[in-house]
Amino acid sequence: MTIGVGGSDFATELASIRNQRDAVPPIGAEEHASRVERAQARMRELGIAALWLDGTTNLAWLTGLKHGQSERPVGAILPAQGPLSYLCPEFEVERLRTMLALPGEVRGWEEDEDPYALFAEMLREADVAGGTVALDDMARVFVAEGMRGALPNHRFIASGPVTSHLRERKTEQEVAILRQAMGMTLAIHAATARALTPGVTTTEVGDFLAAAHRRAGFDAGPSFSIVLFGEPTAYPHGVPYPQTLQDGDVVLIDVGAPLHGYVSDITRSYVFGTPTPRQREIWDLSKRAQAAGFAAARPGAPCAAIDDACRAEVVKAGFGPGYKVPGLPHRTGHGIGMDVHEAPYFVGGNRQPLAVGNTGSIEPTIAIYGEFGIRLEDHIVITEHGAAWLTPPAKSVDDPFALEGGR
Repeated sequence: MTIGVGGSDFATELASIRNQRDAVPPIGAEEHASRVERAQARMRELGIAALWLDGTTNLAWLTGLKHGQSERPVGAILPAQGPLSYLCPEFEVERLRTMLALPGEVRGWEEDEDPYALFAEMLREADVAGGTVALDDMARVFVAEGMRGALPNHRFIASGPVTSHLRERKTEQEVAILRQAMGMTLAIHAATARALTPGVTTTEVGDFLAAAHRRAGFDAGPSFSIVLFGEPTAYPHGVPYPQTLQDGDVVLIDVGAPLHGYVSDITRSYVFGTPTPRQREIWDLSKRAQAAGFAAARPGAPCAAIDDACRAEVVKAGFGPGYKVPGLPHRTGHGIGMDVHEAPYFVGGNRQPLAVGNTGSIEPTIAIYGEFGIRLEDHIVITEHGAAWLTPPAKSVDDPFALEGGR
């Protein structure tokens, strides 16, 4: 039997989980003010006169305002010089003021008025009568088109050169939050493995994952939860039907949840029972591929180097080539932060150089339709000296959670 898999139950494991929310502090107003200063410096460097932040993660990351998007435009205007201001429907003005982490004027438009005319007026008042305006690259099309129509004398670009550029380079505090969130989810993975018994369903496991993440102190339950047994583990994003656990099944669980707004994301694959030679071979291949990707991650190397290194191991073992299955059918990794998938992406052809502060996954899936799949996913941070793991990778197919003999 695989070490650390089975032998307990969900009630016992849930009762053992302790709230660790306060192990790291959340991002405060001082840091958000610093982000505004860095964004304005970046805007001046690029010749951008103003930035529109829709009700997206970009708005939350920069200003601390977590509003969300709706059928009405709500967000913030940041000029390259001068104070931050907010735009929303008039009936939301007082509510929005209670939600602000950073001060700023809040302007409202009545239901029978044009919000884009107010947007143009606010830019003129901020002395942005022309020039380049960066629109939140997560804004909906109707908002972007409304703003373009109201400002025919301006040039518009996507906000990525400002928002993505800054968000990709995590601060020490951001890395600390991510490391804590990942560690908490990894502990829940181990608890889940201990609670497995023959006949349990993927639905029951998902319910436990949701309860465990809430009990551990995450902001909410899982942002996503993929639980697979047996042959369905070959499908990277799962299947639309539940499964029942049997002896000898491969178990694949991919789950994460937000802590202080930053999302965890860990995948573990292991065998319920004794691994067969075939299961052992494929698990070991995923482990080698992950290690190769980690070795390739260093400042200045292209993002593609991580994917190239992982995929080379898979192809060398006789799978692929490229994205063909049996083999590794998707990019090897993605950036992570306040969004579970964000730039930079570790995919073939991406020549963007890795930078200090980049965080992201290394998760080479080996998919064999009709048999099973293995995915081992952990996250790294790029440091001045190379890559560092945010969580220790799985140890072995026999002892995935390193319960015997350490790492």
